[in-house]
Amino acid sequence: MKKNNSFCICPLASGSRGNAVLVSTPKTAILVDAGLSGKEIQRRMAAVGKTPDHLSAIIITHEHRDHIQGAGVLGRRFNIPVYMTKATYQACAKVVGKIPDIRFFGCGESFAVKNCNNVMDDKICDASLLTVHPFSTSHDASDPAGLTLTWQGCKIGIATDLGIATNLVKEHLRDCSVLYLESNHDPDMLINGSYPWHLKQRIKSRTGHLSNADAGMLLSQLAHQNLKHVILAHLSEENNRPEHALAEAGRCLNGSSAVLTVAGPDRPGEIIRITADISV
Repeated sequence: MKKNNSFCICPLASGSRGNAVLVSTPKTAILVDAGLSGKEIQRRMAAVGKTPDHLSAIIITHEHRDHIQGAGVLGRRFNIPVYMTKATYQACAKVVGKIPDIRFFGCGESFAVKNCNNVMDDKICDASLLTVHPFSTSHDASDPAGLTLTWQGCKIGIATDLGIATNLVKEHLRDCSVLYLESNHDPDMLINGSYPWHLKQRIKSRTGHLSNADAGMLLSQLAHQNLKHVILAHLSEENNRPEHALAEAGRCLNGSSAVLTVAGPDRPGEIIRITADISV
């Protein structure tokens, strides 16, 4: 007999004011980044029917404050393992404070997340477990990471804060059912906007953020017939508009039937579900 089970992703917040993404299976939930206050993350999780008690892990992609603000508070209050690279921890230790259960990963080293706050390091991972594959990205942080997450043969890719989409990034993001991808700015809006020149240069640099056109080009290389959903993320509130990002991405999906949505800063997005058929 088979039963349907869902592999889910839900943006809780996306943008320069804070980033957090909830990913879950029927028995496991993780938070990718915790860039809001602990209280606000709890409020947004409650809005989608979850609490931090459901979390088996918090995974931090890099040390910028809009990705780490609530990590220490939640880790301490709910005894949640917090995962990041050693270099990331060294860069943010004073901000996150003491974390009772800090665990380090290296980019290129996969690990599996079990239920009940039990995280297992294992390069050979059972398909029933939520498996995390970190990979290096190009951003002005100590050791930034993108992630793919797999469960029961389904794959979700998460890659924001990308100055450029390297071949390594493209290789890891291939064959995803869902992509959570940065589409940070409209180049004309950025150049003509109010940001100081040094900040404009940083955003445009190879260690800055992807423009709508960059994100579209990446999508054109990643689109395939089994891509179900693309979530455009980390949009600049001043230098972009959701309609601009959606239009550029839509032109570049090469006829794919994938659904396009935008993750916003102020409230949780919709819960995206991928269904896996599991023999029981």
